[in-house]
Parts: sequence; structure tokens; C-alpha cells
Amino acid sequence: MSKHHPDLIMCRRQPGIAIGRMCEKCDGKCPICDSYVRPKTLVRVCDDCSFGTYAGRCIVCGSPGISNAYYCTECTSLEKDRDGCPKIVNLGASRTDAHWQNKAAGFKKG
Repeated sequence: MSKHHPDLIMCRRQPGIAIGRMCEKCDGKCPICDSYVRPKTLVRVCDDCSFGTYAGRCIVCGSPGISNAYYCTECTSLEKDRDGCPKIVNLGASRTDAHWQNKAAGFKKG
């Protein structure tokens, strides 16, 4: 996700023992490079990103998680899996802009 959306910010704190999860839409993707090929290393997230309402949520989009997240072989060999917690902590400019445009137009979510 971060490769195609440069405005997204990752947490990057020291990972803990919690395992990152992926939703149905993001399942099978590497959280660093968005690759669908050769998953290798299990994703670990920090304690803050796996606590409370964030527990069991997708590390990319925040939807309910259904499967474990894995780094691809290339990101593991380049040691990008050691850069810290890969959880996305902001929504991104495009989603934020869409939210405010819908609010101005009078659309309600639900």
C-alpha cells in the first residue's frame, strides 16, 4: 500500500509479539511493496497497534482481519521487514478529501 500511496504514514515503532492481520480485500499482499508473490515472513506489529479496538484489524485499511499478514521474499531479503511496525496510521489525502466532499454534499454514511 505504501508503494502506491506515498502520503500514507506507517507506525514504525518497535514490533512486539502481536501478529499483523489482513482483511479480505488486502489478503495476500505484502504490506511494504503490495506484491502478491512468495509470502515468507510473518508480520509483527507494535503493542499500541494491536491493543483495544485495533486488535484483529487489517494493518493496511483497518477493516476486520481474516488472515495473517506476511512480508514477501524480496522485502525479507532486503531487510525491509526490520524497519518497524508496518501499520498505516493515517487515512491518506484522497480518503480524507472524499470524506469532506461527501459531507459538504450532504451524504451520510450508513
